[in-house]
Amino acid sequence: MADLLGTRPNPRARLRELLAGPGALRAPGAYDGLSARLVEQAGFDAVYMTGFGTSATLLGRPDVGLLTQTEMVDNARRMVQAVDVPLIADADTGYGNPVNVIRTVREYEQAGVAAIQLEDQVAPKRCGHMSGKEVVPTADMVAKISAAVAARQDPDLVVIARTDVAETQGTAAAVERAKAFRDAGADVLFVEAPRTAADVELVAAELDGTPLLFNWVEGGRTAPVPLERVEELGYRLVIFPVSTLMAATAAMRGVLERLRTTGSTDGPGLEPFDGFLDAIGLPEIRAAEARFRS
Repeated sequence: MADLLGTRPNPRARLRELLAGPGALRAPGAYDGLSARLVEQAGFDAVYMTGFGTSATLLGRPDVGLLTQTEMVDNARRMVQAVDVPLIADADTGYGNPVNVIRTVREYEQAGVAAIQLEDQVAPKRCGHMSGKEVVPTADMVAKISAAVAARQDPDLVVIARTDVAETQGTAAAVERAKAFRDAGADVLFVEAPRTAADVELVAAELDGTPLLFNWVEGGRTAPVPLERVEELGYRLVIFPVSTLMAATAAMRGVLERLRTTGSTDGPGLEPFDGFLDAIGLPEIRAAEARFRS
C-alpha cells in the first residue's frame, strides 16, 4: 500500500511485467482514492480507473462525455497517490484531435498512471455498453494513437486502444479496426462489447500475438464467459470497471433504507470504525507525526 515516505516502485515497468506474465492480469475498477486502496488491499496487482464510475461519483451522472480532461486527470492523480500498484486510466476519446491527445497523454503521464486507454467514439462519447454509440473514421483514430505513442515521455507507458465499432458494424469489422490500431503502435487492444462467446473467441483468434483486454461488465452487452475461458483464449488483461461501484451503491441503499424504516443503522454491512481508519492509512499518519514531532 502507498507509504507516505516510502519509495514507490516503477508502476509502468511493473505493469508491462504483469502483462507479459502467466495468466490474465485482473484489474478491478475504482473511482476514487478509497476504492483504489481497497482494490490494492484486497491483493490485486493493478487498479482500473473507470470513467463510468468517475462520472457517477463526481457528478452523479451517467458516462456520456460530461467530464473534462482536467477532471479525469485530477482523479487519476489522486488515485495514483493512494496506491503503489499500477493504475490503468480511462482517457475517453483523448478529448479532441491528435494535438489534444498529445496534451492528454502528457497530463496523464505526469499524473503517474501506468496505462492510458483511448477509444474511437465520436465526442461526446458514452459508456461502451450503452446503445447509440458512433465512431470516428479509422484513419482519425489511427492518427490519435500515433500521436499518443509519439507523445509519451516514458516508453513504458502502456497505450490501450479501444474500438466500439462492434455494435454497429459487427465483430469482424472491429477486429480489422483493431489491427490498424496495432499497426499504429498500440500496446494493448480492446474490442469493446463483443456480443457472444463466439465473438469473444473470434477476437482472440484474429488478434493473437497482441495483448488483449477483456471488459467484464455485469449486466453488460457481452454474454457471460467464464474467467477461466477468457484466460484460455489468451486475453492478457481483464478489467471489472463497475463491480465495486455497483456493490457500494447496493450497500449504501441498504443502510439508508434501514435508517429510514427503523431509525437505526444497526445491522450488517457496516465497516467497523477503527478498521476503516486503518484502511485509509491512519497508522502511517500517526507514524509520520511521531517521527517529525518537535
